[in-house]
Amino acid sequence: MAEHESLEFGKADFVLMDNVCLEDFMANLKLRFEKGRIYSYIGEVVVSVNPYRAMNIYGRDAVEQYRNRELYERPPHLFAIADAAYKAMKRRNKDTCIVISGESGAGKTEASKYIMQYIAAITNPNQRAEVERVKNMLLKSNCVLEAFGNAKTNRNDNSSRFGKYMDINFDFKGDPIGGHISNYLLEKSRVIFQQDGERSFHSFYQLLRGGPESLLRSLHIQKDPKAYAYIKVGGQVKSSINDGADFKAVADAMKVIGFTSEETLTAYKILATTLHLGNLTFGVDGDVILIQNPKVVSVIGELLSTPEDNVEKALLFRTVATGRDVIDKQHTAQEAGYGRDALAKAMYERLFCWIVGRINDVIEVKNYDARVHGKNTVIGVLDIYGFEIFQNNSFEQFCINYCNEKLQQLFIQLVLKQEQEEYQREGIPWKHIDYFNNQIIVDLVEQQHKGIFSVLDEACMNVGKVTDEVFLQGLNGKLAKHVHYTSRKLSPTDKSLEFDRDFRVKHYAGNVVYSVVGFIDKNKDTLFQDFKRLLYNSSNPVFKAMWPEGKLRITEVTKRPLTAATLFKNSMISLVENLACKEPYYVRCIKPNDVKSPLLFEQERCRHQVEYLGLLENVRVRRAGFAYRQTYPRFLQRGKPRLRFLQSEKRKLQVNVSTPIQCSMNGRKCTIVVETKINQSQPEFTKGRSGYVLSVPGN
Repeated sequence: MAEHESLEFGKADFVLMDNVCLEDFMANLKLRFEKGRIYSYIGEVVVSVNPYRAMNIYGRDAVEQYRNRELYERPPHLFAIADAAYKAMKRRNKDTCIVISGESGAGKTEASKYIMQYIAAITNPNQRAEVERVKNMLLKSNCVLEAFGNAKTNRNDNSSRFGKYMDINFDFKGDPIGGHISNYLLEKSRVIFQQDGERSFHSFYQLLRGGPESLLRSLHIQKDPKAYAYIKVGGQVKSSINDGADFKAVADAMKVIGFTSEETLTAYKILATTLHLGNLTFGVDGDVILIQNPKVVSVIGELLSTPEDNVEKALLFRTVATGRDVIDKQHTAQEAGYGRDALAKAMYERLFCWIVGRINDVIEVKNYDARVHGKNTVIGVLDIYGFEIFQNNSFEQFCINYCNEKLQQLFIQLVLKQEQEEYQREGIPWKHIDYFNNQIIVDLVEQQHKGIFSVLDEACMNVGKVTDEVFLQGLNGKLAKHVHYTSRKLSPTDKSLEFDRDFRVKHYAGNVVYSVVGFIDKNKDTLFQDFKRLLYNSSNPVFKAMWPEGKLRITEVTKRPLTAATLFKNSMISLVENLACKEPYYVRCIKPNDVKSPLLFEQERCRHQVEYLGLLENVRVRRAGFAYRQTYPRFLQRGKPRLRFLQSEKRKLQVNVSTPIQCSMNGRKCTIVVETKINQSQPEFTKGRSGYVLSVPGN
């Protein structure tokens, strides 16, 4: 890699463009992509374009080229921003974070892995055993979480179907000593349903195609995914993914992290149970509901380490408390099917959260005393689902797009809004730069009593039969005049919307039509207490640990659980607050085309992303401002040792006597003459014949 890029590759930093306009921005971005330069800067923001091919720019030699270098010494790279975040954390003892954003398929997950790889490579040259262990755990955790939390979509072969924020803790020497992973909103509906051309989570296909015959026999499953109702759609999808090799890699990673063989087997049992549940069918004989394939119930009982009769009863009946009496209420076939699907989704979600918890048990900082070892600092890395517009957008896409609105608002606050306000506050001449502030859309979703989440929660709390149509009516009543919301009732001539089904939100990244079908059920997220008791009473200790609320008797379950929307909203608010208290670095990912081609740069596709990400406004703000900013206390702290040296030299000198000092500046030898002057209040540099003259205040 060259020390500096020539102009044939365009401007490495968009701030240096001759003319700041969208056409020139796009031309520069396209030129760099076509020349194989997938990274560019906007000041300290990295713009990354997905190359859709392997790039030989992440090896050990590349690590060494960016290690301990300033941001602009080398061509733009993820390693440069990772090094900048690490140096800021180490030098200034300040928590930092790297926020990776962009739509689905733009390359966020790969970017987060390269950043983790770089941080692991530059820390601990002495190869201290404990530090190496922590680094290995952090890297291996990626492999496991991708298996259980990622899936092939029509946009991306390895799409994150959950949000991940990882804190990496460092000691005072800058060595990693642990970490913590937070996960957000696993798309568990993918367990039971996938759109055409998509797959369920990788873990299912890895088990079927990579698991040894003896394991599959013990789980009573066969290799063909098309044999299982829940994943047969994905089983027909052609893919370049090597599920067999990935199964082995994940099993090895789980072993390295510290999962016992019994724990790993339990994870496989949950995957197998989920597949068997999907094949259960219900029928009716008179007034009695029946399971039409009872042998499957026997297999499920064996896998869950619980009696077959208990499994059957939980699937067909619901225990209800009526006053002091407790009765078993028989399900209808529809209710039984709903319960089966809810159990499958809940088991997979609990499995995923348990895996994250087990990883955290291993990597979290233990026995660290700041009084002895110094301050424990953090670098956070956020890799969270990108903005999505599918043919059918449901509750999950709504939450994902709300999450992106929150992250865009954070970017606006820290990069566009606060910086401009800072210049105005300090009395520095400044011409205001306009940008779209998406706070109005964030409020549309999360505002108390008026926002979409509040209307959804109110609908779920209504007594009686609550439908998705009732929820849509509530939205129409509360949001009829909102400029970013509409529905067919509010726009009767808009035939792109269906009556009593669709609503449209005008997001910062574009218009998205959502179908309300399933919103109520997904928000309530109800799982019958009978299933929780069933799993808690399993003789497998891992199941028991996963379902602690199962120990409650039916008469003790009185508190209404928080809805999925409320839990997600609270977690997003907490995440943004966490990021806002750290020094942020940004990677803005762009998807060049929809066909995953390494050669195609779709102009309009990329232009749309550049516009909604606010990249041009980012250039204007960065260009108009000062290249280097530092708070006065921090500047004084950096300068104090030098000032003390100058003050000590001053006392040794006679008034008006010059003393030459040999020194080195930028690798070249030169002479500085320290000269005292009477009544001089500030040190000054002036150029003299023999070198630079530093004038120091006299007595």
